[in-house]
Amino acid sequence: MSTFTSFPESLIKSTFIERPNRFIVKCRIEESNELAEAHLPDPGRLLELLIPGTVIYLSKSNNPKRKTKYSAVIIEREDGSGFVSVNTIMPNKLAELAVKHRAVDSLKDWNYIRSEFTKGNSRWDMLLSSADGRQMAVEVKGVSLAAEEKGFFPDAVTKRGAKHVRELAEITLEENWESALIFVTQRSDITSVSPAEHIDPEFAAALAAAEKAGVHLLGLRSEVTLQGMEIVEEIPVYSKSSR
Repeated sequence: MSTFTSFPESLIKSTFIERPNRFIVKCRIEESNELAEAHLPDPGRLLELLIPGTVIYLSKSNNPKRKTKYSAVIIEREDGSGFVSVNTIMPNKLAELAVKHRAVDSLKDWNYIRSEFTKGNSRWDMLLSSADGRQMAVEVKGVSLAAEEKGFFPDAVTKRGAKHVRELAEITLEENWESALIFVTQRSDITSVSPAEHIDPEFAAALAAAEKAGVHLLGLRSEVTLQGMEIVEEIPVYSKSSR
């Protein structure tokens, strides 16, 4: 079954001008020449993507209470060969669909129970169960940083991300519990995922320790178009940087 998930509205083409803060970008809308501010859902550095003159596609909100009436959705890659999603909700939606439709071979024997559940000191993206009574806590991360078809996470230091990885390792020590970390690519030109040790060595160390403890590390490559996103295949995750 398809994991395709469409963007909520038809997208508006614009040109990126500047990023005054982590969550705002200034753009010029192509059709109207309007100078607009848009919410940027992805707080990462995005240095290789947000280059003045880059094409960025926006969605428009009709909510009068919003501070900005636009949101950034996807960015055209510098070479024009494809798009990178900055919609941070999409990785979770796609991973959930992939699990429900048994599109992830590594998790085909696990059943989806619910999303957003609390265990320990954190909320996890999914809870799964197996026929023999085991349970699995799943965390999902979106990957937008890439070089030479290799995806890297994170693209900015994430204390919260490292904390999650360490807690997943602790969960694997509990009886009848397992855990998994799923990396969903936000672009199609990625064939593997590794920790960005050059950016966040603490996260990289936590990931290596988590794999050793038994945490399942899974990668899903997605296709990104102007219409939406879709999981196309499972890809390897390496717990040590492959730079």
